[in-house]
Amino acid sequence: MSDLPPNHHADLRHSGPSGYISGLTMIVGRGNDARLVADLADLQPGDHVLDIGCGPGTAVRNAARAGIRVTGIDPSEPMLREARLLTRLRRPAGEVEWAQAGVEDLPLPDASVRVCWSLASVHHWPDLEAGLTEVRRVMTAGGVFLALERRSPVGATGTASHGWTADQAAAFAHMLTEHGFVSTDVSNHDMGRRKVVVVTGRT
Repeated sequence: MSDLPPNHHADLRHSGPSGYISGLTMIVGRGNDARLVADLADLQPGDHVLDIGCGPGTAVRNAARAGIRVTGIDPSEPMLREARLLTRLRRPAGEVEWAQAGVEDLPLPDASVRVCWSLASVHHWPDLEAGLTEVRRVMTAGGVFLALERRSPVGATGTASHGWTADQAAAFAHMLTEHGFVSTDVSNHDMGRRKVVVVTGRT
């Protein structure tokens, strides 16, 4: 059993030149992640989606292509610069907004989004308690929150450790219930060589 918390890489920040490099690596191969969470969320016309830790904006643009309004937030300015540039080059149909912010201080009103997701980001959140309190605050009743992470084996090191073990995913699901989510689910998905786990919470 892993004794590391779900945010076991909370001290890693993407800033400066390394932020731009990290953003570029996130552009390739993340389309499947974006399509998966959009399918699981069952996006509806009129939805407002919040993408926490949006990086270069792959999932934001994917949802916005269906005409959905999407807000992408990220604490890293280099990530947001790449997201804005790529969105200008591939302008989607829906309304897209960007904000530099962390999960512990979301720049949105109470009960303003039905769908919220965080892709390969929760393991970097500095404060899970504060983050989940904010996520629950901005979500409407009947909403859905999805946290997607790469499946990591116990004891993994280096880049292989940037994800969740089964225990870490289960621990995060338990935290969702403690923060007012009425139901939770943990599901594994294989997308070719990329294997991910999605923790879903409903309000």
